Amino acid sequence: MELRDAATLFLTACILCLVFLWERKQRRPRSKLPPGPIPLPLLGNLLQLRASGMLKPLMKMRARYGPVFTLHLGPRQVVFICSCEALKEALVDQAKEFSGRGVVTSLNKLFDGYGVVMANGDRWEQLRRFCTSTLRNFGTGKRSIEERIQDEAQYLVEEIRKTKGSPFDPTLVISHAISNVICSVVFGNRFDYTDQKFLHLMGIINDTFLELSSVWTMLYETFPSIVRYIPGPHHRIFGHYKALHDFITERLRMNQQTLDPSCPRDFIDSFLIKMEEEKQNPQNEFSTRNLVETTIQLFFAGTETTSSTLRYGFLLLVKYPEIQEKVQEEVDRVIGQNHSPAMNDRGRMPYTNAVIHEIQRFANIVPLGVPHKVTCDTHFQGYLLPKGTDVFPVLGAALWDPKYFKDPESFHPGHFLDEEGHFKKNDAFLPFSSGKRVCLGKSLALMELFLILTTILQRFTLKSPKLPQEIDLTPKASGFLNAPPDYKLHAIPREGGLESTIGEPWQTVEQDGGNDEPKAARHG
Repeated sequence: MELRDAATLFLTACILCLVFLWERKQRRPRSKLPPGPIPLPLLGNLLQLRASGMLKPLMKMRARYGPVFTLHLGPRQVVFICSCEALKEALVDQAKEFSGRGVVTSLNKLFDGYGVVMANGDRWEQLRRFCTSTLRNFGTGKRSIEERIQDEAQYLVEEIRKTKGSPFDPTLVISHAISNVICSVVFGNRFDYTDQKFLHLMGIINDTFLELSSVWTMLYETFPSIVRYIPGPHHRIFGHYKALHDFITERLRMNQQTLDPSCPRDFIDSFLIKMEEEKQNPQNEFSTRNLVETTIQLFFAGTETTSSTLRYGFLLLVKYPEIQEKVQEEVDRVIGQNHSPAMNDRGRMPYTNAVIHEIQRFANIVPLGVPHKVTCDTHFQGYLLPKGTDVFPVLGAALWDPKYFKDPESFHPGHFLDEEGHFKKNDAFLPFSSGKRVCLGKSLALMELFLILTTILQRFTLKSPKLPQEIDLTPKASGFLNAPPDYKLHAIPREGGLESTIGEPWQTVEQDGGNDEPKAARHG
């Protein structure tokens, strides 16, 4: 009996192996994927990656297999692009073929292909055109985006001033300031720094960012059919999503009740008007579901990536006080203490501009990029990628490439300065990706980084409770995303400066039990 059972098991295993090999051959009859390390059964190449810092093992694979290679994330084949030249060839030269959105299992379960970031095909094209146009329109008019950022920078100054030089954790206050800028466009108002409901949402966004950077998320991406049933912190992201969804849905309801089609106040109004205009078009993608999911994606992406970059920036400036001093010298010389920083100052501030670019490069907040997929069978660098192949554009490979940056693992503003001290561009500077899927908020983020950083350094000198040599720059979490470490700093007021330069008011609200009450009437 035991011999018969053993023979049956052996025969079954042989049949399964033959079926596996046949299916694999049938699935890839025309493909010629890039080379890569041999995968283990079930695990794929998981053991060759590190949950804490995936960039270095990917760079070792690049050295062995070239700038384009294939890895198995469990049973899933994924192509990684790991050089500036190959990234530009894919994202720019073959932009259409690489314009699909790849699989991010946790986010796909939340959004199910809805919203401008996660959509594909005609849905993505319609939403992308609308978002690009609408966000541009709300950057002009009565109150430009620049003015809104300048005002929010002053609110941030006043909030930091309340610390009176005592050490504080800048995480939530920076997130709040950055989020208020996108809120002014999406919702038409900002939120007070004491608004407890909004502070809770900022905490949720920060926690979601950390979850997306964790080892559990990596495991979930690799083995979704198994890990989804295992209890663990990876399930928290779904509760975070529900809180954001409920918040956005409530804002949508408020806009619907007060909508004036002749005078859109914000992004939500504009989308609601577009929904009405397109309701007779059976091919339109302007639905309530796409409105809610797009707003969540803009709200999250518009908050956390820029605020994380700023937090890394402040930490770098306290670790390297001599760099902070040089930025302050340039701020004092070009802007002075009698007016707020403006974007037209940036062209006369090469060192500050170089420091901000170097902060983005060094922080490397989205090292693996957001995955793409090819929209058709695609010839690329001598290989054939079948339609639907997931592709990771490893942005960190360009940002930390010694071919373009002399000492990539060091924080060195000289990477963006020529021999005469003028600002110089660098082709490998790709923190916003490139091509058709380039970050929607690129222009907004660049304005926020310049205006907020220069405003803070105009008013304060930042110091750490620790000695500079004791400050650790290691990310708090480093997987698909890099999260800056926790830290505290002192903001020491500088002599002189404007007491308050908050411009023309725009609406501030404080929520209480879901009802918005104007705290200070601020109109454009």
